[in-house]
Amino acid sequence: MTSTTTRAATPPVHDSARDQIDPRGPQFAAALTSVVLAVVLLLAPGPVGVALFAAQAVVFALGAALGAQATPYSVIFRALVRPRLAPPTELEDAAPPRFAQTVGLGFAVVGLVGFLTGLTLLGQVATGLALVAALLNAVFRFCLGCEIYLLAKRLTA
Repeated sequence: MTSTTTRAATPPVHDSARDQIDPRGPQFAAALTSVVLAVVLLLAPGPVGVALFAAQAVVFALGAALGAQATPYSVIFRALVRPRLAPPTELEDAAPPRFAQTVGLGFAVVGLVGFLTGLTLLGQVATGLALVAALLNAVFRFCLGCEIYLLAKRLTA
């Protein structure tokens, strides 16, 4: 067996279980995020809509800082949803969803700035873009932020 064959057959080594996550968790979180962002679009720039958007920004910030597996949505998934599902057939790297949380945080910050400064259209557009990205993940399991992360890794490699 050549060293190339050995390398190809050897699974990647990760430092901890936190490096790998159930890919259904981020999809579930995206579904909850989609609902929150849709409600924000209906209620903002009113105070309830802006407060809800600020709460979603905190969720994104936790995901960006600590990883998607540290968000309240992930806690709900692990406690209430995952026990009712079959074990995942595969796990995924936690880094791309973490980057996606950072992208979501960026849109949330821009949207909040828009709503809080009276630039309602800016807030609505930022919220709408975040909603589209969340819906892509929730419905089609296509994580736009994850794809951007992977593209950036390829371009910088």
